[in-house]
Amino acid sequence: MIFRNGPNYFLYTLCISGILLCLSACVSPSKTSPGIGPAISWQKVPGWSQDKHADSIPGLLASCEKLHSQSNEWGQICSAANKTPLDDHLSAKVFYEYWFSPHIILNEQGNAEGLFTGYYEPLLNGSRKQSARYSTPAYAKPSNLIRVELANIYPELSGLRIRGQLDGDRLIPFPDRQGINSARLPNAEVLVWLDDPLDLFFLQIQGSGRVALDDGTTIRLGYADQNGHPYHAIGRELVERGEMEIDQVSMFRIRDWLELNPERADTILNTNPSYVFFVEREAAPDNPYSATGPIGSLNVSLSPERSLAVDPDVIKLGLPVWVDTYLPTEEQETYQRLMHAQDTGGAIKGYVRADVFFGTGERAKQLAGSMKQPGRLYVLQPKPIKKIN
Repeated sequence: MIFRNGPNYFLYTLCISGILLCLSACVSPSKTSPGIGPAISWQKVPGWSQDKHADSIPGLLASCEKLHSQSNEWGQICSAANKTPLDDHLSAKVFYEYWFSPHIILNEQGNAEGLFTGYYEPLLNGSRKQSARYSTPAYAKPSNLIRVELANIYPELSGLRIRGQLDGDRLIPFPDRQGINSARLPNAEVLVWLDDPLDLFFLQIQGSGRVALDDGTTIRLGYADQNGHPYHAIGRELVERGEMEIDQVSMFRIRDWLELNPERADTILNTNPSYVFFVEREAAPDNPYSATGPIGSLNVSLSPERSLAVDPDVIKLGLPVWVDTYLPTEEQETYQRLMHAQDTGGAIKGYVRADVFFGTGERAKQLAGSMKQPGRLYVLQPKPIKKIN
């Protein structure tokens, strides 16, 4: 029996304290793991009640084209989404709350702060024929470009791939940007000739665009593949060279610098060895500023301000995602809305990292070019399957 007074109790507590101290030294402190966290209540999702939820249903239905057959779970969700009125925001809100649970995403530091950028579908000028004005080629995927999915050989390398070309029986690197620009690619079709090499460079960053041809028609180019070299942000390169401050970096500032320094532009552009190839999509609408979006990585049409590019190693493509950030305006207005993970991007890597698709036109261009905002991501995970009587 241990008495609370006297030397025996003192020795007992001293011994217990020593054991606890030893255990605390042996056990490393707990650390929140990065990634998708546990479910939280809808009340903890900032701005959730303020969105026009029905406006996001078409995007979900687009994702359903790819997801409905993957599981009974998604089959039920997509069936219910089809029955949700597109003009009833309350019904749409109730639909999401019934079928999904929100989960905040945490970064490597264990907090929820991340980076949001934007992209859009530019409208460029081009021609089917090469000329003095139209001299910049937009290439299709070269016939000799080989992509190897490493998981087919080593399952533990799922999600990793390499690209290259054959030299005899060896796979060697495909030419980088400088190599491709120095000579015509012999194994790649030219889809269209553009009138500005900078337009091509930024088109490769956006991943898709529309081209107004000199015959009066408009075509749409989409991402087909890339040369296998890593993406390097030239904005970062300009900062490292002392050409601009980090808080000045935007698409507009970068382009201004390139146009004001033509003798140095190629040197800077070539520091990004990644080179994107395109595929010609379905004919673009007669109105070049139609809201019909390009095709994203999920192979569905993107919806302006309802589609999001994410890191697919963090967020499964097709899932609804709640965005909590700010627009790059003078007022820094709050930007909270429901979107869908339907695209990816070479620079979109990391846990709390996303790229908002703003559509096409001047507003989309201005927002996408300036977007570099902090924010948080909440992914909506399907709840356990519900029995239907």
